[in-house]
Amino acid sequence: MKIYTGRGDEGMTDLRDMSRVSKTSDRIEAYGTVDEANTIVGTVGPTGYDDVDQWLERIQNHLHIVQADFANPDPDDGPAVKREHVDWIENIIDEADTELDPLENFILPGGCEAGATIHHARAVTRRAERRAVGFAADQPANEEAIVYLNRLSDALFTLARLVNMREGVREDQPTY
Repeated sequence: MKIYTGRGDEGMTDLRDMSRVSKTSDRIEAYGTVDEANTIVGTVGPTGYDDVDQWLERIQNHLHIVQADFANPDPDDGPAVKREHVDWIENIIDEADTELDPLENFILPGGCEAGATIHHARAVTRRAERRAVGFAADQPANEEAIVYLNRLSDALFTLARLVNMREGVREDQPTY
């Protein structure tokens, strides 16, 4: 497979169905932001915690599916996020949450290197969700993929808290 094709030199790119769109389209912005989140998740590990590392690896694969899903103008054709992906994310949130003290206040993102990087991935995932909601307002989109991004940001928040707790890093609260 050749890495460069020259097809994007004029500011256009191909969707899955080979239709051409501007690289500035809302759809491209959405899956490009998912790619950014995926890249940040890839910089987290190894965390030193097998469960977290395995979850993050699976999340990266899911994000690749989200990208393929958003690159497809026909959400009923091709790779797609399904309810089972959302269910899996909800399960890891619940599992990780069992180790954590109940959240009673807002916390400042940060902590150990892995925790802070997971918080960064969470913030980018939120942006990806906003971009996806934007393009889905007037273009076909798989709603499960958007729900997945919403849940994923919650999961990443929880995983950041979990890694920080396991590392003995306290959670700082904002002052007002």
